[in-house]
Amino acid sequence: MSGEGGLFARLKEANAEAWHAYTQHDFVRWLADGSLPEAAFCRYLAQDYLFLIQFARAYALAAYKSDRLADIRQAASSLSAIVDHEMGLHVAFCKGWGLSEAEMEAEPEARETLAYTRFVLERGMAGDVLDLHVALAPCFIGYAEIARAIGPVPADNPYRAWVEMYAGDEYQDAAAGEARLLDDLMERRGGQGRFTSLSATFGAASRLEADFWQMGLDAAG
Repeated sequence: MSGEGGLFARLKEANAEAWHAYTQHDFVRWLADGSLPEAAFCRYLAQDYLFLIQFARAYALAAYKSDRLADIRQAASSLSAIVDHEMGLHVAFCKGWGLSEAEMEAEPEARETLAYTRFVLERGMAGDVLDLHVALAPCFIGYAEIARAIGPVPADNPYRAWVEMYAGDEYQDAAAGEARLLDDLMERRGGQGRFTSLSATFGAASRLEADFWQMGLDAAG
């Protein structure tokens, strides 16, 4: 995604076990072959609505933590994309699965949702904008990699639209841009001395993402 030797690639390599557990989780494998229980997917969708709200807050924090106008603009653009575009698409998508926005707003945040989203915000508050973007990377860039790895799915797969959304050019381009931003931030704010801490953040975020998948499966019994 970010090119050989890029920060994202290095973080994945340093956390190969956690990355595999996240990207090859049963939720992902069953979604890819269409066997994922509908109850698991609906639980995931409802929690993902709440997840997106917290990600919008994370990009607002990224703008605050940035000290260059270009970075502030990029964070503001991502915030606007979530609030003004992605949330609407998510709500429309969820209607097809029998979930209304009012129902999702009333849904309590699962422990797994709280764990990952608050971890991201904490890393941003305690660290700098590089720490924050590394915490976001398993979700933002990871979904692009997962969808691309799944590849084309049959027309009768009930989750085809989900895969195509994240495999589409718009999302893939956005994820590639995020990977490039990681490299840029590492060059300006990092150095080899920071990699150990950033790797720990990435590994923790990947494990929390795997827990988020498991939360969906647990709903299906």
